[in-house]
Amino acid sequence: MFSFGDLADLALAVFLVAVGLGAGWAFLRLAVTFDRLSSLVRGAERELLPVINKVGGSVDRVNTQLDKLDQATDSAVDAVEAVDQAVRTVSFAVKRPVQKLAGLSSGVSHGWASLRARRSWREAVDEGKAAAARRERDLEEELRATHG
Repeated sequence: MFSFGDLADLALAVFLVAVGLGAGWAFLRLAVTFDRLSSLVRGAERELLPVINKVGGSVDRVNTQLDKLDQATDSAVDAVEAVDQAVRTVSFAVKRPVQKLAGLSSGVSHGWASLRARRSWREAVDEGKAAAARRERDLEEELRATHG
């Protein structure tokens, strides 16, 4: 005879078979998903590694060119500094004679004007010397103000 216990055992057996089939189906789908994922990773590795290697080589070449450019700019800076030093040297060498010439010109001009106005040679010479000294001092102050 068929009892309720037998019916419960049969229901439990059917349930466990269904759970087993469902779990088997899920594991099969999971295996297919992992297979596709590993295929994707292999393909990406196959395609991306050469690209990464090429990019690495390109970066190395760019760095080499940047090093060369750095050396070139250093050379250009050195050349500009040398030209600046040369200009400063020439400017310093020319500055004093120009100041003296400007002072002489101013002294002669003031002395001549004083000689014509006062008719005294001694006053004209003193006026010329004072004007020359003032002009040289003024030029020196202007140079200091403009070149710091």
